[in-house]
Amino acid sequence: MQSANRLPRWLSLGLAFPLAILNGWVLLQVVQYFQPLVSVFVAAMLLAFVLDYPIQFLQRQGVKRSLAVSGVLLLAVVIVVALAITLVPQILVQLNELANFLPAWIDSGTQQLQALQNWAATQQLPANVSNLLTQILDRLSNQLQSFIGKILSFAVDTIGTLANVLLTVVLTVYLVWNGERLWDGIFQWLPPHIGSPVRQNLREDFHGYFIGQATLGALLASILILVFLILQVPLALLFGIVIGFFSLFPFGTGIGIAIVSLLVALQNFWLGIEVLLVAVAIDQVNSNFVAPRLLGNLTGLNPVWVVISLLLGTKLGGVIGLLIAIPVASFIKDVADIWRAGGFKQVILPTKENYES
Repeated sequence: MQSANRLPRWLSLGLAFPLAILNGWVLLQVVQYFQPLVSVFVAAMLLAFVLDYPIQFLQRQGVKRSLAVSGVLLLAVVIVVALAITLVPQILVQLNELANFLPAWIDSGTQQLQALQNWAATQQLPANVSNLLTQILDRLSNQLQSFIGKILSFAVDTIGTLANVLLTVVLTVYLVWNGERLWDGIFQWLPPHIGSPVRQNLREDFHGYFIGQATLGALLASILILVFLILQVPLALLFGIVIGFFSLFPFGTGIGIAIVSLLVALQNFWLGIEVLLVAVAIDQVNSNFVAPRLLGNLTGLNPVWVVISLLLGTKLGGVIGLLIAIPVASFIKDVADIWRAGGFKQVILPTKENYES
């Protein structure tokens, strides 16, 4: 250390940079090697965070924690069983129908693009426009078929990893019952003046983000399903849930709306336009009026850092990493702000020895 201190500052920084990159690469390899276990633990932790919200609400109403935990877990089991009996089979049926309808919809889209190509020829538009439309159609068909294949494979993989699902459920129950003692043991290794604010910010960032995002996603999906049923959109349940699921991720709502609108437009162009306009209008109301009341300026992150955190989260943890990227980035920002403001400085309380000296 003394030799390192005698080195020029630029040389010390130059040596630290490759070491940091090497340590990051090693961490990435470790995370990827234990990917299934990491995903199970993170998923269980997120579920425990969500379930802890109603538990704390019941405790504030004067209910003992043991009764609150038992009631919330029982209610969660009832909701999961009800969804598994009613909603999940319908989603799987519509997902299978989408795979069957897709070739016919692609043919319909081909015919509509051919009509557009003929119209472009009658209007004496440049010839390269026709070639561009043909290339767009080919790429769109390939992307849609690949997208549907990934969805089906994801559903099969999810069903096939029943052991991981059961392990996640068991670990979630354990974290709900004994999570406080677990976190107490972890933060006990930190000094009190550091552990207390870190723990508080970690709880607030994860609780607020996931409760708010889940509420917004469920509300958006429910409204869209009703509207799609009124518009007689095919596979209304599946498409509404798809957009609601994409809304859990930053910038995901627009991607979900675009995918659903394109799929519907392949079958009926004007119906696809209606779906696009209605979904965008509902999302704007949800984002500008409902979201500020639920989330406020929760993360306080610059959009550039949001994108960077999403890319890093996807690289490190896939879908789970994408889910937790924003609250983790927000937590890091909060801790950095506290550290910069001097909030981690230890306060020395006056003692008898201080007064005598």
